[in-house]
Amino acid sequence: MSDISDEDNEISFAVKFLGRVEVVCFEGIQVLNEAFQSLKVPDKESTGKLQKKSKVSLFLSVTGIDILEHKTKFMLYTCPLASVSFCAVLPTTPKVFGFVAKHPAADMYHCYLFQSKTFSHLLVSIIGDAFRATNREQSLRVGGRDLIVEALRHKNKVLQRENTELRMRLNASGD
Repeated sequence: MSDISDEDNEISFAVKFLGRVEVVCFEGIQVLNEAFQSLKVPDKESTGKLQKKSKVSLFLSVTGIDILEHKTKFMLYTCPLASVSFCAVLPTTPKVFGFVAKHPAADMYHCYLFQSKTFSHLLVSIIGDAFRATNREQSLRVGGRDLIVEALRHKNKVLQRENTELRMRLNASGD
């Protein structure tokens, strides 16, 4: 199920968190596949069983993606949308989806993998829409600034011409 918060423009989904894997490449379906396969292979220290998938709340907004423990609402991870470089559903396992994000402090990327029986395609679509909306908003801000600068330059040229004309009139009337 999902919850939509009107005041914060965010939506949340309860999904199963499969894990977070450090990845070398920052985009492509192959990255998701390799991360998913690495979660299937148990570590040397583990007893051979996969860790139990934990239920999390995935909060999506135009600013970022927050991953919270479902019961306690403890923040596990937060990823600004600007740091997300790729998001997709695994074609071989349609219930599994994930995204790749750049670590905010280090020069590394992590792949976050989730499982949802019904929302995988919808969540990938929503993350993509939020990403596009954020990029569009940023480009409008930058574009808006550019328009203001151009308008001020134009106004400056007009005032300089007017000033030159007035000087010429003043000089002509003084002679």
